[in-house]
Amino acid sequence: MIGYVTLGTQDINRASAFYDALLSSLGAKRLMDTESFILWGTSFDVASLAVAKPFDGEPQSVGNGVMAAIQVDAKETVDALHAKALELGGADEGAPGPRGEGFYAGYFRDLDGNKLNAFVMG
Repeated sequence: MIGYVTLGTQDINRASAFYDALLSSLGAKRLMDTESFILWGTSFDVASLAVAKPFDGEPQSVGNGVMAAIQVDAKETVDALHAKALELGGADEGAPGPRGEGFYAGYFRDLDGNKLNAFVMG
């Protein structure tokens, strides 16, 4: 199973401010923090999200078709996380709403253009 997902960034300070504010609303905190890599989560026992400057020193780029999905507990949490991402300067990639039977999600991009969604099943 997935332990963590890493998204690339050109500006670790800008990315960390975005994700500190966004993920704290889910109870996540920094679990690891270096000059070029930060990992957020609620514990090391569940999947986490990280941002990192590319190891090879080349510019960060967004993977076409790549997306990190954040599972939450309620539709209202999807709505709130999507709104928070936009408030923090993220871009809308699809307003929160039903996407097929039993799946509710909102899509956004972070400040580096990485695509994420918040979703709930049921």
